[in-house]
Amino acid sequence: MAADSSFAILQFVARYVRPRARVDSLAQLSPELLSQRGIRGLILDLDNTLVPWNTTRLTPETRAWLETVREHGVQLCIISNSAGDSRVQFVGESLGIPYVSKAVKPSQRAFRLALAEMNLSAEQVAVAGDQLFTDVLGGNRLGLFTVLVTPITRKDFIATKVMRFLERLIGAVLRRVPVETESLT
Repeated sequence: MAADSSFAILQFVARYVRPRARVDSLAQLSPELLSQRGIRGLILDLDNTLVPWNTTRLTPETRAWLETVREHGVQLCIISNSAGDSRVQFVGESLGIPYVSKAVKPSQRAFRLALAEMNLSAEQVAVAGDQLFTDVLGGNRLGLFTVLVTPITRKDFIATKVMRFLERLIGAVLRRVPVETESLT
């Protein structure tokens, strides 16, 4: 009985913490791929997804990808747990992308604000971010298509480093739990 309940708990955790897809960079999320999945909006994390942690420097490749995605009609919104509004505001405004700072992810509030900003349903929106316990968990709780992105750099906020250690532990356990995932090919 204890083994059954432990397995049920693991399946429950896997449902909310496991991303639907994984990519090495945002460039792997092509507009065609998003369109095939019915995705019309994309919520993006800021630190280590769009820009290296604690910077505002977008690479030319990221800028080009953002333009391509927008040219194909995909709406964008940045959601960041960053405590300061200025970096999130600077990146969002310089790109002409709406943003939510101090999001307190995985809280649903910021994700709901992004959905309202884009005027789209959860089924039409994906979230791409570099952390399981913020981006993926928050997106999965609302039924968004979640994409785990390999962090741009290893440099992180100290609390994020602790969470990454826990993510590796959970990841090792979740690989043993049978849950369907989707391929990006």
